Amino acid sequence: MKRPTQADVARLAGVSRATVSYVINENGGNRQTISEETRQRVLQAVMELGYQPDARARSLRSGGVNTVGLLVPDLRNPHYWEVVQGAEDELQKHGYDLLISSTSLDPNRERQILQALSQRRIDALIVTLSFLEQSRALLEPLVARNSPVVTLGKIAFDTDAVMTSFRNAGRQVMHHLLDLGHQRIGFIFGVGSPDLGTNRMAVYREALIQADLPVDEALIARCGPRLEDGYQAALRLLQQTPRPTALLTINDWLAVGALRAASRLNLQVPRDLSIASFDDTEMAAYLNPPLTSVRSSGEEIGRQAGRLVLERLATPALPLRHVQIEANLVVRESTGKVGVESRRQ
Repeated sequence: MKRPTQADVARLAGVSRATVSYVINENGGNRQTISEETRQRVLQAVMELGYQPDARARSLRSGGVNTVGLLVPDLRNPHYWEVVQGAEDELQKHGYDLLISSTSLDPNRERQILQALSQRRIDALIVTLSFLEQSRALLEPLVARNSPVVTLGKIAFDTDAVMTSFRNAGRQVMHHLLDLGHQRIGFIFGVGSPDLGTNRMAVYREALIQADLPVDEALIARCGPRLEDGYQAALRLLQQTPRPTALLTINDWLAVGALRAASRLNLQVPRDLSIASFDDTEMAAYLNPPLTSVRSSGEEIGRQAGRLVLERLATPALPLRHVQIEANLVVRESTGKVGVESRRQ
């Protein structure tokens, strides 16, 4: 399919090609001669056609470097690799390279990387921030200068954003466990920052309350974000008396640790213990047993972020866009009905 051109935009908007160029590039010397009504017609035509200028040609005109920075919290977590893959696939189609940085969930490193990215020549920035208040002072000047910035996960700044809604799917996974007869459901809350994962904790608590079950703080294991953290947290929960009959982990990465803990304690999944998770990364379907997980589609998050960046680079005057991706539950063999032995615990 032929890519739309400025001439196509001009025809749809009923204006000259020069007018399209002025609006898209926000040419200050000529913008005063264009009415707001004409400008809005051009922007509407750009969005309808999905027009994006050639990256290399735009780079030569603007002095850009055809590079987009991407900042993620933890490259050990396969969910973030999926985000990287989606963003890279979208950006490379349009001639942009991706510069990847990881904070390793370290607040000092997050600050240093944001400083470095803001000072080097990149055309745009996609960020998942772990320490919102600390990073605000560094990110807000970029936003004030109209630098293209897309935030992932939360609307914390006046930027384009991609968010995943876990509310419905989070309720679904909890109802799934409750319908299987589980009443003692442990939750492994492993995060590197208190700003992360609060929406997943909220649906866990709400579902228990709605089922007239107590929210037992002893069944909530707070830990770090590493595999070992998930393993140790699961061991602590599973050595309780009575032990939980199901575990919900905040992501697939920690679910791997929970599966290892169950094996060490000679608990068979799902006969003796059900395990469910969030993210549904590619590995979830290949674990033993395959993992029930809430799919948040990291690749789609990355692709949408890439598209927002490209549209913002093409048309800086576009209004802010917030894209919401709805998560959904994928049921596999790691969850089952409460067995007789589990009920006796």
